[in-house]
Amino acid sequence: MKLRTVFLLLILGAISAFSALNWRAFITPTTLSLGLAEVQAPLGVIMLGVVGFLTAFFLVFVVYVQASALFESRRHAQELQVNRELADKAEASRFTELRSFLEVELQELAGRGTGSAVASDPAILARLDRLEEKLLTTVEQSGNSLAACIGELEDRLLRQDRGDQRSP
Repeated sequence: MKLRTVFLLLILGAISAFSALNWRAFITPTTLSLGLAEVQAPLGVIMLGVVGFLTAFFLVFVVYVQASALFESRRHAQELQVNRELADKAEASRFTELRSFLEVELQELAGRGTGSAVASDPAILARLDRLEEKLLTTVEQSGNSLAACIGELEDRLLRQDRGDQRSP
């Protein structure tokens, strides 16, 4: 428990103990002025009722704040999921565009009559292989970087949710 929770529980316990030890004085009727009229009522019981009401009111307030924070974090998580899906779709469309561009370029090279010269030149083939490996490595690193950033954001949201749920 947090220190302030323990402190509040100690205060409520002290009020309860004080009330129990002085119950006769609490239920002794006394004359109370309401401004326009005077009534006979036990002042201690009235004051205990006020303390009980305020305690219940603040508990309801804390539950409301916790619930609104939880709903807000869920909304952020849903937005994060939507953005992740959009990023995945954009990345897939880039790969598709790159593949179609490379196919068009290779067909143009083949159409010029140099396709057989390119296919038979081992230096060009080796260079194309190296470029392809570099491209795949770069794409994989970009994906890993994006996944790490999204994971870090999710961890922050989860830690914030857990921190909000623990505090009264």
